[in-house]
Amino acid sequence: KEHCKILRTEEDSPSPFPGLASGVLEMRVKEGSKIRNLMGGVGGVAGSGGAGGLRQVVFTGSGRAVTKTITCAEIMKRKVGSLHQLTKLRYKGVKEVWESHDGGASEMTVHRTVPSISILLSKDPLDPREPGYQPPETLSALWEEREGADPQPPAAFKRPAGPPAFGGYPDCKRACLGEGGGVVLPSLSG
Repeated sequence: KEHCKILRTEEDSPSPFPGLASGVLEMRVKEGSKIRNLMGGVGGVAGSGGAGGLRQVVFTGSGRAVTKTITCAEIMKRKVGSLHQLTKLRYKGVKEVWESHDGGASEMTVHRTVPSISILLSKDPLDPREPGYQPPETLSALWEEREGADPQPPAAFKRPAGPPAFGGYPDCKRACLGEGGGVVLPSLSG
């Protein structure tokens, strides 16, 4: 019998970040959430940080939404920069109700335990001793512009000037394809 999911509920659980201020935005990421919609909802964090600006945001997702939750946090870190991060992993109970496709009254209830992730991003410093803490990223020496240095990346490797290796041998292609009559290819060593 074919069944389709008609209801999915997650158990309520306390915040993994006790003592957060009341103005923290919590983004609940779902499997079907669009990243552009989620990121549009947290645009205030990228603002100037004045009196009305958000200082902290929490991304939370479970099950198949865990990877999308991480992606949202990484995008936010790149857009805003200098964000402290605190990540908490745990398991969450989920109840799913499935209904039969054949129109019968048969329902099936499934209780599962799925992984869950919560990521706190903060403009304000967090406790570095807390498990799951990551400090703001600093640019590595590879990406830093040195004073007086050309900010452009070095030019790509170029082939030496001169004719191509087989440019003077028009029958070379035929020889490689098994056509033509016994063309001997030159040695590349000189």
